Amino acid sequence: MSGHSKWASIKHKKAANDAKRGKLWSKLLKEVSIAARIGGSDPEMNPRLRTAVQAAKSSNVPNDTITRAIQKGTGEMDGVDYEEATYEGYGPAGVAIMIEILTDNKNRAISEIRYILNRNGGSLGERGCVSWIFNKCGLVLVDQGSVDEDDLLMVALESGAEDVNTLEDVFEVISSVEEFEQVRSAIETSGAKINVAEVAMLPQTTVSLAEKEAGQMIRLMEALEDNDDVQKVYANFDIPDEILDAA
Repeated sequence: MSGHSKWASIKHKKAANDAKRGKLWSKLLKEVSIAARIGGSDPEMNPRLRTAVQAAKSSNVPNDTITRAIQKGTGEMDGVDYEEATYEGYGPAGVAIMIEILTDNKNRAISEIRYILNRNGGSLGERGCVSWIFNKCGLVLVDQGSVDEDDLLMVALESGAEDVNTLEDVFEVISSVEEFEQVRSAIETSGAKINVAEVAMLPQTTVSLAEKEAGQMIRLMEALEDNDDVQKVYANFDIPDEILDAA
């Protein structure tokens, strides 16, 4: 499961760049708006909104900007009407890919996604072609320098986490979707620094990529995530740390 976590950790570091941060904020606020539209404006009664607001705050999105996004979602302010969709496909060497989008134009989104995949050694697949490879889980990545491993392990497991793994510079905490918010809250309350907290699609199996295919896969991931309609991309690649670190 650590492949997605490693990639998510790298993206978190890169988001400090102003251009990347602006694009990240846009995606986070789109999620806030649609979460509010679907489940209402009260984060305490709307788990998806609570998670979206927390993610936005952890990326330093101003509170008033978050509030406006909620109001646009509930119709209190004029806003864009976004649609959700998930597309499935393949990358280099048959890597399974799932792409979650929020868009105001599905035809444009699917056309651009198909183009990006084809240009980078991938292809769009039929619905259900790779979703069976992934499990929906709660994922929390905790800065290793902010907490003792044994203390985190105790807090995580007592709050309902299923697994805690040590990666290069973060601890990976996995939970069920149902226990995710409880686990995230417990870790936050403990004082540990959370880098990433999300409900993610984590692969059960992975595909190992050599240097050439690894570089192609990284370019594909970056191109997809740079698309304004794409919210999240999940893939079951296994790329050596030294190649990912250089990405």
